Amino acid sequence: MDTELVDPAPFDPWSPRFVADPYPVYAELRARGRVHWFEPTRQWLVPHHADVSALLRDRRLGRAYRHRFTHEEFGRTAPPPEHEPFHVLNDHGMLDLEPPDHTRIRRLVSKAFTPRTVERLRPYVHRLAGELVDGLVADGGGDLLTALAEPLPVAVIAQMLGVPESERAPLRPWSAAICGMYELNPSRETAQRAVRASLEFSEYLRGLVAARRKAPGDDLISGLIAAHDGGDALTEQELVSTCVLLLNAGHEATVNATVNGWHALFAHPDQLAALRADPQGLLPTAVDELLRYDTPLQLFERWVLDDIEIAGVRVPRGAEVALLFGSANRDGAVFAEPDRLDLTRRENPHISFGAGVHYCIGAALARLELTASMGELLRRAPGLRPVGEAARRPNFVMRGWEGLEVEVG
Repeated sequence: MDTELVDPAPFDPWSPRFVADPYPVYAELRARGRVHWFEPTRQWLVPHHADVSALLRDRRLGRAYRHRFTHEEFGRTAPPPEHEPFHVLNDHGMLDLEPPDHTRIRRLVSKAFTPRTVERLRPYVHRLAGELVDGLVADGGGDLLTALAEPLPVAVIAQMLGVPESERAPLRPWSAAICGMYELNPSRETAQRAVRASLEFSEYLRGLVAARRKAPGDDLISGLIAAHDGGDALTEQELVSTCVLLLNAGHEATVNATVNGWHALFAHPDQLAALRADPQGLLPTAVDELLRYDTPLQLFERWVLDDIEIAGVRVPRGAEVALLFGSANRDGAVFAEPDRLDLTRRENPHISFGAGVHYCIGAALARLELTASMGELLRRAPGLRPVGEAARRPNFVMRGWEGLEVEVG
């Protein structure tokens, strides 16, 4: 068949009720079919693990299309001119580039994320996590988001890049403003905040790059400036965009994964008790299970560069597919008892870090940060418990909480 329009009526990414718990709706979508047309965003929703995994690896789809088509050829309208600062910054980062540019930039950046490099960071990450947890304990508790979840990954990526400690305060607000543009149909106000943050972030990083050109240091920015791979150095815009991407992706998902994970543990006291009883044995599987159970990135988009078929449904060139990571990670065809939190789960092919050429370059670092922060909390605050009701952020794509108040018993 050429087309099949399945009305995904329960799918409402702007509804607080849906955002609070999208997983029953995902189950309904999976039961009703493998692909669904969603008119409000004019996207094809893909809810099944097998399809999401396959399409992430399918080179007939891409994060971008300008490497092959103009906007007009692709049947798309160019972004508004007032959004240009955001798109210049975003479109030169490897997340939104396709080969060969993506391959060239990732090859250069990946030198900073080798297993050996990440392993060298282990003492720093654990020491910082311990210091942050000690501060939380000394205060008798507080907001887990602002006391631990945010400062740890921000500090780690900033340390890697060589951002001075005294200049790190704006990084998280800039990142949050820019990432607002990844939500579905962002508002005019969201776009304005993202543009302003793009300009300010870019200006700051250009200054930092200029300083490192004059006085290189032992940091990633200095390394990227000096990096050559067969003569393929980064342009200044690529360098700035890469730094922004690493700062955004390097902490945005980890922040949400930390708070999502602890909220899930508090809601499942039997699992939390098991983790407290055997943290060393359970932490490796617990981190991946928490990433699967309440996925910090719920949706990832791809442009269709050449016609494809999904379950007999023709999805034409120029269309956009919305790959539902949160749904794929609860797919009963892949995960036994998918709606049950099971920290002992060994077979766990979740796709929270993506797949294919855009697989998260910082996945190993994210796991290290999550393991360190959880381990230090389990060790130094064994009686940690929630206080009051947490408020879910209104965002759908980047799933998280406004905060999570805790007290130390």
